[in-house]
Amino acid sequence: MSAAKRRNAGFTLPELLVVLSIVGLLLATGIPSFRSYLQAQQVVSAASQFVFALNLARSEAIERGTRVDLVPRDGNNWHNGWAVYQPDDASAPPRWHDGAALIHSHPALPSQLKVAARLSDRSAAYIAYNGNGRNRTHASASARQWGSWQFSLHEHVRLVRITLAGRVRMCNPTDDSSCSFSEMTETADNP
Repeated sequence: MSAAKRRNAGFTLPELLVVLSIVGLLLATGIPSFRSYLQAQQVVSAASQFVFALNLARSEAIERGTRVDLVPRDGNNWHNGWAVYQPDDASAPPRWHDGAALIHSHPALPSQLKVAARLSDRSAAYIAYNGNGRNRTHASASARQWGSWQFSLHEHVRLVRITLAGRVRMCNPTDDSSCSFSEMTETADNP
């Protein structure tokens, strides 16, 4: 191989440094937006899994013809996961325990993801459904339990709402002016 061919076979040091600088700049600008995208997807995923659990609790209540509850696994904090179960004692406080018929369980959320809840019955953290699929309070089959859960991670937020009529909705407060977590003012006609 001639000396001229060997010189043209690779990159020179200045060329390699320019390419590495460009790659570095692209990564520096792309990583924060990719991180933001991943955070948004974590929030959407957690809220969607919660909507699934609400819908599962309702459909299982209808299928079994009895009360089914959705509660935090630890009894207080939705961030620590949730459980859908059939209570063995309808008069006991809504709290999952090992003896109850577990239908579905969700593990704890990532530590940086936050969950806040505002429910009409503040005596405990739960949603209960009758055998006819209607949401109810623990104390009364005819009184409705409704409210909102806010899933957030940095600037990314999703709200899961269950209305007085029992409809479940997930929304983005950033894009939807009717999607608010500020107050518990719900009517049967409001989504």
